[in-house]
Amino acid sequence: MVALLAAHLCAAMLAPWLVARLGRRALPVLALVPASSAVWALVHTEAVRSGVSTVEHLPWIPGLQMDLWFRLDTLSWLMTLIVGGVGALVLVYAGGYFSSTSAGLGRFAAVFTGFAGAMLGVVTSDHTIGVYVFWEATSLLSFLLIGHHHERRPARAAARQALLVTSSGALAMFAGLVMLGLAPGGSFRLSELVPALTDGRMDASSPQVAVAAVLVAAGAFSKSALVPFHFWLPGAMAAPTPVSAFLHAAAMVKAGVYLIARLTPGFTQIPVWSPLIVALGLATLLVGGWRALRQDDLKLVLAYGTVSQLGLISAAVGQGSAGAMAAGLTMLVAHSLFKSTLFLTIGAVESATGTRDLRRLSGLGRRKPVLAAASGLAALSMAGVPLTTGYLGKEALLAALLHGSEASWATAWGTAAGARTLDVALALVIAAGSVLTVAYSWRVWWGAFGTRPIDPACRPATASERSTEHPAPTPLLMTVPIVVLSLGALLGWAPSPMQSVMELHGADGLPGAAHLAWWSGWEPAALTALILLGGAALVAVADRFRALQSRIAPPVAITDVFSWSLRELEILATRVTRLSQRGSLPWDLTTILLTLVVAGGIAAVADPPRSVTVRAWDSFAQVGIAVLVVAAAVLTARSRRRMRAAFALGAVGLGVALLYASQGAPDLALTQLVVESVSIVVFVLVLRKLPPFFSDRPLASARWGHLLLAVAVGAGVVAAGLAATSARVDAPVSELMPTEALSFGNGRNIVNVILVDIRAWDTVGELSVLLVTATGVASLVYAAGHRPRPERRSRAWGGPAAGAAGGDEGAFLPSVAALRPQDRSTVLEVTTRLLFPTMLILSLWLLLIGHNNPGGGFAGGVVAGIAFVLRYLAGGRHELAEAMPVAPGRIMGLGLFIAGAGALSPLAFGNAVLQSTPVDIHLGALGGLHFTTAMILDVGVYVLVVGLVLDLVASVGAEVDRQSATPASPGRRPLSGGRADEGGAALVQDGPPGPDRPGPEENGGPS
Repeated sequence: MVALLAAHLCAAMLAPWLVARLGRRALPVLALVPASSAVWALVHTEAVRSGVSTVEHLPWIPGLQMDLWFRLDTLSWLMTLIVGGVGALVLVYAGGYFSSTSAGLGRFAAVFTGFAGAMLGVVTSDHTIGVYVFWEATSLLSFLLIGHHHERRPARAAARQALLVTSSGALAMFAGLVMLGLAPGGSFRLSELVPALTDGRMDASSPQVAVAAVLVAAGAFSKSALVPFHFWLPGAMAAPTPVSAFLHAAAMVKAGVYLIARLTPGFTQIPVWSPLIVALGLATLLVGGWRALRQDDLKLVLAYGTVSQLGLISAAVGQGSAGAMAAGLTMLVAHSLFKSTLFLTIGAVESATGTRDLRRLSGLGRRKPVLAAASGLAALSMAGVPLTTGYLGKEALLAALLHGSEASWATAWGTAAGARTLDVALALVIAAGSVLTVAYSWRVWWGAFGTRPIDPACRPATASERSTEHPAPTPLLMTVPIVVLSLGALLGWAPSPMQSVMELHGADGLPGAAHLAWWSGWEPAALTALILLGGAALVAVADRFRALQSRIAPPVAITDVFSWSLRELEILATRVTRLSQRGSLPWDLTTILLTLVVAGGIAAVADPPRSVTVRAWDSFAQVGIAVLVVAAAVLTARSRRRMRAAFALGAVGLGVALLYASQGAPDLALTQLVVESVSIVVFVLVLRKLPPFFSDRPLASARWGHLLLAVAVGAGVVAAGLAATSARVDAPVSELMPTEALSFGNGRNIVNVILVDIRAWDTVGELSVLLVTATGVASLVYAAGHRPRPERRSRAWGGPAAGAAGGDEGAFLPSVAALRPQDRSTVLEVTTRLLFPTMLILSLWLLLIGHNNPGGGFAGGVVAGIAFVLRYLAGGRHELAEAMPVAPGRIMGLGLFIAGAGALSPLAFGNAVLQSTPVDIHLGALGGLHFTTAMILDVGVYVLVVGLVLDLVASVGAEVDRQSATPASPGRRPLSGGRADEGGAALVQDGPPGPDRPGPEENGGPS
């Protein structure tokens, strides 16, 4: 199962490249991946029929009970066949549906394949949190599939609506699953959770369990579009037809039904479970059928029909008896096959005629007999006509109810006679909904292929529509999947083999017995006959029925309620945001810091530490350093000049580095030192484009308030640190680090081994965050246009002036000659010439020794980045391009790639991902080379950090220089000087110095 999931992931990643090479022919090739999961399920058929489950376990976080468990039993086997088989056929169909010039075909192939893999994870995962992770993956991927035509507003709106509804339900489901896992006797494994309710280890009458069951049901309802969440599915018909055929017939909407079927054998013991599901399921059956008969768009008829049948199937699998469960699973299989057939058929009709409006179609059955026959067979199964699979499931459900289902929740509400009455009432409601099903089944097929006069007002109105007299041919790739799927309507010809499989799920936990047969007695047969006759009568009076529907239509649609609620939520959020977030940085910081102080203070008062150990200092040198840090901090707060504040703040950081060094932490001191160096450079590069002085200072009362807040925050942080360290009851984990670092990480530098081995997963994640952060910072600077390639002097300057300036193409700083004399610094140029190669060598030395001595990839990368910063400071942006002509983004990407390679390299030696593995290479007479695979990860850190520093300098330095040198376009803000634009904060005010506007001589004289 893990290999199949990995195959889907790899196929999704390769899909764009494959489509670029093969075009739409790549889609049938990609169909082999979901087909492999169906074949794999078929291979395990005998094991499933014998009641043997296939289990796979991958340890992940055992301490949190979050290992990866996968299980193939009867229900997951059935769903794997549906997801894999239908998914493969739909991909083959898509190869003929899309044209070679279709936009976004590579994206569609990748997302579709990934969705098939995510759905496979949902139905095979045996861990509730694993189910939730894959569940959310299907929501995100379906959002991309429904919004495939993102240039169309209805597609974007439908995708957002589907994502909001299903994700909201998923959050409720997640809360319920956590509550069930933490409940007494509960479990996070599905195979243990259900039996725990059946055998009484878990209290089914507990309020916690009841609330959790309702939350889980809410997630299932939102996914399977049950009332009141049914409105999102018809809107999702904005998706391409292959998406509708897979997601909205066989896969995504079946996830909720699958979860209900998975949990019902145990959850039916919870009093609220089965009544809630049956009530909402039957309500959905009626609402969906009623709405389907009002539609003229064939795809919408199928969409509302899907809503209706999902309600029926959910009610069947959630009813709580073995007979209803077997009937519901049979209808689930039938629905997946006939509804995907009909969706694909409507797509073929639209491709051939340019429309799917049944008012504009006539006589297509004579010109498309194969499509008409295949879809007719599927429509018969949907209507529940005898000798079809749909009939077999619906007949079994009616028989289970009319003969007495023995469901525990029904008998618990009254006497046996009352339970029998309830079952009969449910059967009659299902019959009423089935009458609507028969009617819209006929409406779909006759609307697409029937011959009838067309109103002149409904003639083809657009150039893309064709007359039904001359439809376009249907490709073979589209026809074959339709025919194959339609044959699923004949699976009901073998009721005994189907019963032998369907009765296995829930046989131990559900009362009654499963029974799938053509004949189940006179009562079900009579009710089926009445259903078919009622459907025929409804077709005969279709016009009068539609007039009745228009007269009793509800005054408010649920979609309007949804839109209104979103609008009101946005208004409320705006008002709350306006009150709490005024766009003022001091206000935001005050709110955050006050919350920190108050929350920490309440916690300290509520549970004060029993004993606090305070050690003021270890040496008098630390006292002196602390005094300097405090003085620098006060100077930072009191400074009126921006540059002075930046340098004073840097002094605070350097003082902290000295404290690290005095405490015996050279690695932290080195890292702090190099980071402060880069920070100062970035500060200077940004502040040079701002006015030299800060804006007007606040009133004296506000200054005292800020001071009190600062003192409170400082005292609170110190108190929290003392309380945390004094509350320790176990030995700190740091005591194990030296031994673990040497024995498992093969390094003596504990800090470096922690970063690249013990918590290497965190490091890889932080590298990704660094890359994203640098990209975000750069995007703000490059917002005026596309990021240009590095500008080397030969491109940017050239001409006789540049050559006359020195003609020193072979000089160490070749671009310096192009600068104006007043912009050059001989001292800086000579210093750069001496320090640049030295710092590069130093950075490599820090990288290589970092595993056993102070250093490492991060410190080395920052030192290398500072070397390039020197080149920029000495020669400007063109000199930076000469020193590193490769784009910083590519360097960061290379670093992340190298880190990923280092993470995977232990697999070659039989170890786990990111496990530090020693490697010894014998070089003959030269001796041997000993290193660990963690070194590769450290090299990735080094390269990425170099790219990060280059990106920052290129953004806030070189790009700002370039924009300053470019004449400002109309409406473009200047980079410095003058007043801020309207709506922005005034950075400097014009006019002479005053009491609140210091002159250049204040605080230290002229700048």
